Amino acid sequence: MHDADFRQAEKDWRSFVTCLNEKVMELDDTIPELPLKDLIFRIYRDVRFSSDPTPYKPYFSAAWSRTGRKGSYAHYYVQIAAGGSFVGAGLWHPEAASLAALRNDIDQQPENIKNVLKDKDIVDAFFGGSKSPLKAFLKMNASNALKVKPKGYDADHKDIELLRLRNYTVIRKLEDDEVTGSEGLTRIAELLAGGKPLVTYLNLVVMPD
Repeated sequence: MHDADFRQAEKDWRSFVTCLNEKVMELDDTIPELPLKDLIFRIYRDVRFSSDPTPYKPYFSAAWSRTGRKGSYAHYYVQIAAGGSFVGAGLWHPEAASLAALRNDIDQQPENIKNVLKDKDIVDAFFGGSKSPLKAFLKMNASNALKVKPKGYDADHKDIELLRLRNYTVIRKLEDDEVTGSEGLTRIAELLAGGKPLVTYLNLVVMPD
């Protein structure tokens, strides 16, 4: 991407995030009004140890939580790239204390997360209406799950698959026309709203007030 093209794309992205920010704050009243710099991830790549000299990432991204794109709270996430856009919600690579709290809740009250995953909004937005949302969630987060049981839990625990997870997220890929169409902003906001039950649950467990 030429620098002039990038500058225009970045300007368009900042405008898009500004509009989307209003909708995210409407769908989740725990999200505060924050400056764009606290929501948008840097587009510049660290090329010091890379054979690819491209100075920019091939996508734009932003995240919302009670502390913006950083922090230990669960997030709403949007990534935009030609042929590779998606929205998501949840906890990605949570800190050890957060992961321990989640596993304890799953061990003691597994119905909490299972009921959240059966929520119609999540099922429709992220699981394609699946009648087995738990299986869909496990598959979605399987890539970096533990291969063995987590320390302190039995290998034959009835919810061992949930306990082995190290990410607790939902993701929905977007077609290019879903992003660029006239209803793109509304569509993305609707999908993010579908992730609210998971974000709310995760925050109650890992960051209780």
